[in-house]
Amino acid sequence: MELGSVLLWLVIGLVAGGIASLIVPGRTPGGLIGALVVGLLGGFLGGAILDALDVGAGYTLLGAILVATLGAVIILFVLRTVDTRT
Repeated sequence: MELGSVLLWLVIGLVAGGIASLIVPGRTPGGLIGALVVGLLGGFLGGAILDALDVGAGYTLLGAILVATLGAVIILFVLRTVDTRT
């Protein structure tokens, strides 16, 4: 995997985590790093969900951000639902 690919996925994860943080009310655990991790994990989750539903999001940058954001919203919703510190 090339450095450019890794940096692109980090940027996609950060953007998706930031968008998901705006959609799901509450505080993102871990701040900026937490948003990045949630966005990256959201990309995997969103991709798995769309793959299971046999729905293609295309291979564009916008498609990757939308898929990662979908997964990140789900992850943040679950994290904030089980968080007892609120």
